[in-house]
Amino acid sequence: MTEQIGDQLEKTFSRLAGSVARACGRPWAFALCLLSLAVWGISGPVMHYSETWQLIINTGTTIVTFLMVFLIQNTQNRDGVAVQAKLDELIRSGKAKNDFVGLEHLTAAEIEEVLSKRSRATRRRRAQGAKRSRKPLG
Repeated sequence: MTEQIGDQLEKTFSRLAGSVARACGRPWAFALCLLSLAVWGISGPVMHYSETWQLIINTGTTIVTFLMVFLIQNTQNRDGVAVQAKLDELIRSGKAKNDFVGLEHLTAAEIEEVLSKRSRATRRRRAQGAKRSRKPLG
């Protein structure tokens, strides 16, 4: 029962995060932010540029930024996992080496070691190809 509630909560949050992230990327969202800043700026003389006037913009932008970080991170994480799954499937279905499937789960040092081995192997193949191309014909 608890697992079902957790799954439903995660699905709801994912839908909400995706919707908000898409909406915030639209031109009207940017225009709304600009309009809010304009209203805040115009209200400065009326509020005598008080600390309360400054606190309004500081608090508002901090709250929006705080919430957007989580929403955008969630959206990017889901997109990244989906792209990885698609790339893994392409690797598995093609002639590419399957050594790279799941590479994103390794540590940075382990990934560096894999890349280093691949780089050395590429240099060896190039060197062997260059030796073969220098052989005289006939």
